[in-house]
Amino acid sequence: MQRRTFLGAASALAVSGCSNLAISPAAQAAGLQPLGQPHAFDYAWLKGAASNLASRPYEQHGRPLPADVASLDWDQFQSIQFKPDHALWADRKLQFQVKLFHLGLFFKRPVRMFDVTQGRAQELAYDPAMFDYGKSGLDGAKQPRDLGFAGFRVNTKLDNFKGDVAAFLGASYFRAVGTEGQYGLSARGLAVDTALARPEEFPDFTDFYFEQPDPASNTLVVYALLDSPSVAGAYRFAITPGEPLLMDIDAALYARKPIERLGIAPCTSMFQTGENDKRMANDWRPEIHDSDGLAMNSGSGEWIWRPLSNPARLSFNSFADKDPKGFGLLQRDRNFDHYQDDGVFYEKRPCLWVEPKAGWGEGAVQLVQIPTIDETFDNVVAFWNPAQKILPGKETLFGYRLYWGSQPPMRPPQAIVVATRAGVGGIVGQKRKYYSYRFAIDFAGGSLATIDWKTAEVEPVINLSSGRAEITSARPLASIKGVRVMFDVVPTDGTDPITLRVFLKNGGQSLSETWLYEWVPPALAERKPGA
Repeated sequence: MQRRTFLGAASALAVSGCSNLAISPAAQAAGLQPLGQPHAFDYAWLKGAASNLASRPYEQHGRPLPADVASLDWDQFQSIQFKPDHALWADRKLQFQVKLFHLGLFFKRPVRMFDVTQGRAQELAYDPAMFDYGKSGLDGAKQPRDLGFAGFRVNTKLDNFKGDVAAFLGASYFRAVGTEGQYGLSARGLAVDTALARPEEFPDFTDFYFEQPDPASNTLVVYALLDSPSVAGAYRFAITPGEPLLMDIDAALYARKPIERLGIAPCTSMFQTGENDKRMANDWRPEIHDSDGLAMNSGSGEWIWRPLSNPARLSFNSFADKDPKGFGLLQRDRNFDHYQDDGVFYEKRPCLWVEPKAGWGEGAVQLVQIPTIDETFDNVVAFWNPAQKILPGKETLFGYRLYWGSQPPMRPPQAIVVATRAGVGGIVGQKRKYYSYRFAIDFAGGSLATIDWKTAEVEPVINLSSGRAEITSARPLASIKGVRVMFDVVPTDGTDPITLRVFLKNGGQSLSETWLYEWVPPALAERKPGA
């Protein structure tokens, strides 16, 4: 899952002849050219197209790129820029513009783009007038009109936004930003067979349809056709910029064959090193991550925080649930001093929260963490895996909302975890006679800032799947107006992962969300007291 090597998507429908009368006045004014004939379009039509696609054997999309496009290197590809005056709706007094990405480098599967006006969809032709080719050496005039595009980005004229608000590029990947304007983690249309013994399948968005918005509207509607060897799908995105940015999504899925592990609303991110995991702390920066934890609000109402890590081997966790209220990968730590990166600004990376629009039934939020050696690799993915499998010949509908911004729209009413640290166990100044590992968890918020410590009976509730906990404490931490929980874990002789679960209580009342962690103890030969 290397962020710079996502595959592009390709066409699922045949290309026909040209008609200069079909394109909308807005597209004509921007200098965009039509390709083929227009056709009636709405979401029902798109679902029918996806269903029809799934009824046929899968065919590889597109065709080989022209040699000069396929051979573009990184610098050449980066020098190709879309001309702003050719953006869709550039001449209109609308809140949005759509700009297209050129094919090349890692994005080799053409994606078709359609302008939708008054219920009619018209494909847009590749036109060299759209691009400034810079130092790429590419001659756009020699490219075919049906070359296609790699993806698109959305700009808005709304207040507080100066750059992109969303971009769709590669397979079914897309990203968005809140008002801080900083890209970070990605979402996907669908995940198929992630973290199984066989290669993962990456579905493609093959066609995008842009519905011209009303001039007063602050929402852009985009439709997408998805295809892969196992499944086809129709998607509707209603994108509303803000803090957080909202994507209201409807998805209709049509399986070609049974799918062992289906991932709904996949969130993809990167974690190299952080306060809790120094395994790859070989960089001058203290922390490097797009997200620092998986947050879950279960169907029962329990709030759970699972800090992320960079494991030495692939880690897979499944959190069974029924009708979850939401989950997401968050960047809770928003302190520049903790990262010291004034180039990519990890403290501004957006959180991504998934909120089902209706009950999703039984299933599990699943978390996959893959070892990574540096920050260019996305090594974390979280998604909903429904217990009810999607079946060939059946339509399966999912509706959900994605929120992108500095804070998720929902948060626990109780205290939350604001930091997780780990290191050598034992008591400072005393000889350590056996191996142990210490965890320090900081909780803040909720009622902790106003609690009366003279009468309170605050204590940590600590549960381990194996081993034992010792030297436990929970004491006030004035710097965060919260509580620091500390304890050592003494593992058994095995090296199986140990699940740690901690929350705060005062008497019989819970004071915090639940901290959930997986720790893999070192091999016996590596367990040295004080190490």
